[in-house]
Amino acid sequence: MSAKSTLHDVFEAADIQVNGDRPWDIQIHNEGFYSRVMGKGTLGAGESYMDGWWDVEALDVFFTKLMSVDIEKRLRQNPTVIFSVIKSMFVNLQRRSIYKVGEEHYDIGNDLYTKMLDKRLTYTCGYWRDASNLDEAQENKLDLICRKLNLKKGDKVLDIGSGWGSFLNFAAEKYGAECIGITISKEQAAFANKNRGNLPVETRLQDYMEVDEQFDHIVSIGMFEHVGKKNYRKFFEKSHSLLKDDGLFLLHTIGASKWSKGNGGDPWISKYIFPYGELPSMDRVMTAVDRLYKTEDVHNFGYDYSTTLTAWRDNFEAGWPELKGKYDDRFYRMWQYYLNSFIAVFGVRNNQLWQFVFSKSGVKGGYRSVR
Repeated sequence: MSAKSTLHDVFEAADIQVNGDRPWDIQIHNEGFYSRVMGKGTLGAGESYMDGWWDVEALDVFFTKLMSVDIEKRLRQNPTVIFSVIKSMFVNLQRRSIYKVGEEHYDIGNDLYTKMLDKRLTYTCGYWRDASNLDEAQENKLDLICRKLNLKKGDKVLDIGSGWGSFLNFAAEKYGAECIGITISKEQAAFANKNRGNLPVETRLQDYMEVDEQFDHIVSIGMFEHVGKKNYRKFFEKSHSLLKDDGLFLLHTIGASKWSKGNGGDPWISKYIFPYGELPSMDRVMTAVDRLYKTEDVHNFGYDYSTTLTAWRDNFEAGWPELKGKYDDRFYRMWQYYLNSFIAVFGVRNNQLWQFVFSKSGVKGGYRSVR
């Protein structure tokens, strides 16, 4: 079976027409698309989109339809096919390249993220319960974390992977906490320290393994995806050593619905968006915390990430006229592909968003879940 007929069968199964007139139908501009996808898999699919070889008006719907059918089962009939849009979205992180993701993703420009994100520059999933817009959803998420920690004035909090300082500033401003954040992004650290005002917060350009202080509470919000399974136990051992005996550790992370025994990574995402990332599975998290922590609470609000990403995409589109002088059209198509594919992967629940609350010895009297 030819590459063209094979992919046409996949599209037909997903209710996608080639050169059709519906918003989710794919428009092929270069017939080399078929062999490029069959030869290079998701890398070929993403790069050919970046090169303008194909278009879809409603790219998020296109991805959602593809991810809603068992593509891998259909393509398994042809042993040469490696195209799959429902693989895990990240690949392994190596400790020797700890700053690479900061340089290649988070340092590409604060102007981009200022246009795309909420007013606090919170680059993690919002909490859309009782929220009508992105700013409210992110404030809700930050407040939810503080309430789950039972945060009090004067508490000293470590944020592992603190980004542009959104949680640090919120916790200090709203709850009177004293916060230290660490990041592997030079741009994030500089921005956070410049915009902290008179709040008792500090952001350091530092690897979490280099921290050596005691904290009342620890949070890690959207950083664990960069740790890698080989380092999970060390990550939790390190956090355990930094946390006071009666403190709480809140971990906010994207999670994989099912664990792949192989690499399971998406080459396009690894090359262009998140180098050396890897999604944890629930069993791997539980194994890594065994005999270190008591699991007090687990909260899944993964669908909220699809809503968050949709807001980011719409902000990006609205801000593009002011960004395109710095970023070229190929970057625009790359970022479109990234945001729309992630909208779909969370929308069909292939990936999850988990918040764990851990204690060292169990909260006396029991932990009361907060939602």
